[in-house]
Amino acid sequence: MKLAIPLLAVCLLVIAAVELFGWQRYGNAPTSGFQIYDQSDQNAPAEFFFSRLRYNTGYGGGSGYRRGGGGWSQDFPRADHDCLVVLRRLTRIDSPSPLNVVDIGDDRMMDFPWMYAVGVANWAFTDAEALRLRNYIARGGFLMVDHFHGQDDWDRFMKGMGMVLPNAVVEDIPDSDPIFHDLYDIDEKFQIPGEQYVSTGRTYEKDGYVPAWRCIRDKNGRIVVAICYNMHLGDAWEWANDGEYPEKFSGLAFRIVLNYITYSMTH
Repeated sequence: MKLAIPLLAVCLLVIAAVELFGWQRYGNAPTSGFQIYDQSDQNAPAEFFFSRLRYNTGYGGGSGYRRGGGGWSQDFPRADHDCLVVLRRLTRIDSPSPLNVVDIGDDRMMDFPWMYAVGVANWAFTDAEALRLRNYIARGGFLMVDHFHGQDDWDRFMKGMGMVLPNAVVEDIPDSDPIFHDLYDIDEKFQIPGEQYVSTGRTYEKDGYVPAWRCIRDKNGRIVVAICYNMHLGDAWEWANDGEYPEKFSGLAFRIVLNYITYSMTH
């Protein structure tokens, strides 16, 4: 059954939840080693973990080997927290689990079949790490990538993706694809900007003028890598409770991620 909750209600729920749980509980979250953030309910069984991929930084935008401050950790933990709150409010997916950071070198990657990676123009892999991520996808894992803009970013993203899936074909996702209709019917899509939109009025960054909803599929046609290019969904989640950031962007960003999560669990 499709949910018929207005976008404004979605954002109001996020605002209320953020106020309830408090941003400060994540203020001193560690950024090294395999960590689970939000120390409550660590051992609770769950259908779903909101998992973020921690990768090596190979080009700008970060601060070195799998360290925080840029690259993989951008918008963390607030963006992930807000998504998890919305997931709990608007779906029946059982997810009492805390936030989750999955290190590219950790065997426990295989325990978490959905992962989010941000700033992927900066990622870099060793051959062993690329093989690990390839095996993750081959075993049914779903990877959502976000926040990279323009041709140079695309080329660097594809350099890393080419190591992981050497023969992968990237395609635009058609509007009729089930991933846009699994939970919400998403018939209108537009560029989702970062928080910089508030001060600049620009929805684009660099030369990334046109948003692209792309994917890589497995041999059976299932989407295994969902690519949000020339967009910044993470900022739209993170700034959903800021009165100056337009609700329409956060509303679409939340519907997209909920559809991607439910698709990954049902296809």
